[in-house]
Amino acid sequence: MSEILIRNAAHLVTMNPAREEIAGGDLLVRGGVIAAVGRGLATAGAVIDAAGCVVTPGLVNTHHHLYQTLTRAVPGGQDALLFGWLKALYPVWARFGPEEIRVSALAGLAELALSGCTLTSDHLYLYPNGARLDDTVAAAAEIGLRFHPTRGAMSIGESRGGLPPDALVEEEAAILKDMERVVDAFHDPAPGAMVRVGLAPCSPFSVSRDLMRETARLARDRGVMLHTHLAENDEDVAYSLAKFGCRPGQYAEDLGWTGPDVWHAHCVRLDADEIGLFARSRTGVAHCPCSNCRLGSGIAPLRAMRDAGVPVGLGVDGSASNDAGNLLAEARQAMLLQRVARGADAMSAREALEIATLGGARVLGRDDCGALEPGRRADIAVWDIDGIEAAGAWDPVAALVLCGPTRVRDLFVEGRQIVRDGHVATVDLGRVIEHQTRLARRLMA
Repeated sequence: MSEILIRNAAHLVTMNPAREEIAGGDLLVRGGVIAAVGRGLATAGAVIDAAGCVVTPGLVNTHHHLYQTLTRAVPGGQDALLFGWLKALYPVWARFGPEEIRVSALAGLAELALSGCTLTSDHLYLYPNGARLDDTVAAAAEIGLRFHPTRGAMSIGESRGGLPPDALVEEEAAILKDMERVVDAFHDPAPGAMVRVGLAPCSPFSVSRDLMRETARLARDRGVMLHTHLAENDEDVAYSLAKFGCRPGQYAEDLGWTGPDVWHAHCVRLDADEIGLFARSRTGVAHCPCSNCRLGSGIAPLRAMRDAGVPVGLGVDGSASNDAGNLLAEARQAMLLQRVARGADAMSAREALEIATLGGARVLGRDDCGALEPGRRADIAVWDIDGIEAAGAWDPVAALVLCGPTRVRDLFVEGRQIVRDGHVATVDLGRVIEHQTRLARRLMA
């Protein structure tokens, strides 16, 4: 069985129950699993010198729309709130097909990898012109990241009072049938799984109550997780009150959308009662601070959620509403926003890093990821702190969030090296960028 030894890290951040940080630490990987953590370890296998580096668990991204990587900085959506932003972009997305979905996912996944991400979810809720969830699964396999794609859906178009154009919605029977198909085709419940599928109607303003209920039943029958957008901004809450006569948290609970097998994106406008509901039910939240700022949605009550015991991870959200895909930047922004809202001691750099690693793994139901300890999967990020970004930093671990570096030196997923010396090792990134640029120009024409 092959071995890799990551040796002599300046600081090895374990995220184990004691939150140990080992100076001069070693980490032994055997067969894709962490075999030992400590000092003075030896191997007959490959050795990676981590002198001058901080080694952390791979970061975990709990919310993304990878297809949007083709529509960054679109003029019509640059200065709009959520609903206006969606209306500006829906007509562009309607022109996508399988090639656009796959190439956009390749670019987004490569960007995540370079920011230290080893595990990402994706919320694909539109399927124009023959596109399928399979297109993103293929891209993730090519890059080599651990992947949690979710089969999203929109079924209520403009003609029936929904937000999306009718051309982008699907019949609910067809949606449920394809949900069954992708679970059967791709979901792997085993420890160490590289692909796990979730079911994810887009939002309360784009699907029916019936689809929400039926999706919850299907997910629990098949043992997969549930995901959607919830309480993203004031417009979202107002829509829920007007259409359903209740706040978003109550809507979710009434339809069976709370519990440890559910996580909701954003939750910027959860009130105290909803936070209590999520804490009691162990319902997870994907916090997307950069996107929330970009769309003017507000500052999510992250400190209150954490204090109450709500499981929280980070998400970069779609590249049309961020517009970047750097997960370490999300950790920094999450910390800074809580300090803006509640003071400089509201969140430490280490807590932000914990949310970005162990927190995200817990939200996605992955007790085999998120920490560097024996038995966990070998998802590892190696950060070079000898560069200009961290020059002068007294605390290199805190520096990862406070100043940098912002790009990982080496990245391993299941013990396989995905990033080597700051470059993606699994695909020709130049060709991906060239292909992405060509498709973007075609869409602009």
